[in-house]
Order: sequence, then structure tokens, then C-alpha cells
Amino acid sequence: MASYSRPGTPYDNAQAEAGWSTLKTELLPNGGAFASLKEARLEVAHYLDTYFNLDRRHSALGYRSPHQFERDFQISIS
Repeated sequence: MASYSRPGTPYDNAQAEAGWSTLKTELLPNGGAFASLKEARLEVAHYLDTYFNLDRRHSALGYRSPHQFERDFQISIS
């Protein structure tokens, strides 16, 4: 697969590559593939909507989950 980075900017794809790596490590079944495209779409959507975006700790948020980060933020502005 060709890189999507702009000429002269070799690092702008690093965040996307890290995201794909995390997704493959945490989501792919032990066999390394889904049974069908439909199953893959459903599993990825479920993973992103329920775990990754809500409960998984993120280094950019001080290793807190988005839920915890939002609660802490609401408390700090109260």
C-alpha cells in the first residue's frame, strides 16, 4: 500500500499507523482475520463506539479514559 504522506513530510502518517497497530492488536481474533467483511465492520464499529472512545485509557489524556477525563474536567470548571 502506498503512503499517504505529502512529499517531504515522512512523519504525518505515524498517528494513523499507530492507530491501525492498536486496532489490530486489541481487536483481531486469534486467527488474525474476520470471517467476512460484514463481521469486520460490525466488530470495528462496536470496538470504537463502546471501548476505544469511552473506556480505553489514552496517553494523550494522562492515561485516563475519555469518561474519566470529562468527569475530571467538569469538576475542575465547577
